[in-house]
Amino acid sequence: MLKSALLLAAEEKAHNPIIPDISELILGIVAFLILLFILKKYVVPRFEAAYEERAQKIEGGIEKAEKAQAEAEAALAQYKAQLAEARSEAAKIRDDARLEAEQIKAELRADAEAESQRIVAQGQAQLQAQKAQIIAELRADMGRNAVELASRIVGESLEDEARRRGTVDRFLAELDTAGAAGGAGK
Repeated sequence: MLKSALLLAAEEKAHNPIIPDISELILGIVAFLILLFILKKYVVPRFEAAYEERAQKIEGGIEKAEKAQAEAEAALAQYKAQLAEARSEAAKIRDDARLEAEQIKAELRADAEAESQRIVAQGQAQLQAQKAQIIAELRADMGRNAVELASRIVGESLEDEARRRGTVDRFLAELDTAGAAGGAGK
């Protein structure tokens, strides 16, 4: 045992611990190159794909947000335009209704005036008819009274229809001329 410990001690003295063995150095370089190859061939493309996918998702999210914001602004502009159009349409409807009310009022006023004139004309026609009827009745009464008076004054009977009519017409004509001369003198 002592011999093997001495042998180990001698080998250790010959071997410097700071400088690695050539075989270990070659094995380390080959393992490093294999690891580098595997990383470059399989791991880096996956990392690149994941990075690209994430970058696209972020850019897509930003684009979607910008697109959504643009759509929202367009919808807001469209809403404002529709609101302005609705307000102008409401104002137009109000103006049309006001105009129509004025027209209806004017039509009703014209109808009322026409009805009033018709009623006045009808009343005047009735008045003229009544006046003519009263004048005819008065003439008939005056004619009878004139004939009766004339019969008494003259002393003869004026019962004959033709004579009586002539006398009445003459008397009424004299009354008309006397009334016209008296009315003109006033």
